[in-house]
Amino acid sequence: MATVNLSDYKPLQINDAGSFRIGIVVSEWNDFVTHNLRDGALEVLKKEGVKEENIKIFKVPGAFELNYASMQLCKEGIFDAVIAIGCVIRGETPHFDYVCSAVAQGIKDCNIMTDVPTIFCLLTDDTAEQSIARSGGNLGNKGIEAAVTALQMIDFKRNLNSKLKQIGF
Repeated sequence: MATVNLSDYKPLQINDAGSFRIGIVVSEWNDFVTHNLRDGALEVLKKEGVKEENIKIFKVPGAFELNYASMQLCKEGIFDAVIAIGCVIRGETPHFDYVCSAVAQGIKDCNIMTDVPTIFCLLTDDTAEQSIARSGGNLGNKGIEAAVTALQMIDFKRNLNSKLKQIGF
């Protein structure tokens, strides 16, 4: 079991982050966790130079709805990346397994069916305490990690052609 904060990162120093447009889809279910994840992501995006007016937040009722909202944002073609934030805490029925699997597949579909990097920030924990620990508690904030990933993937996409030319393709 992890016992350290895994969300520390070094500043990315991406030159044109101010022009990045990012959509964040946030599940309102388990909002005591998802709002912390959202806030962690926002903090990093702003710290890295993304303009506040280029970050748009969209609320959905639960984790299952992250797929639909994320795909719609990707299809609009106005965002450079989409971050899907949610939290599913295991209960006494298999509902947990179905929702977690469906969301993972849906976000994967956004990534392979559109040209927009879609970042999976869904906590899938056994207890509320585990979710709290991973959303700003002693194990860090997965929202921070999602924002870093979004920035890195936008940078990857924007620089892919020049990188391929550098290596002879």
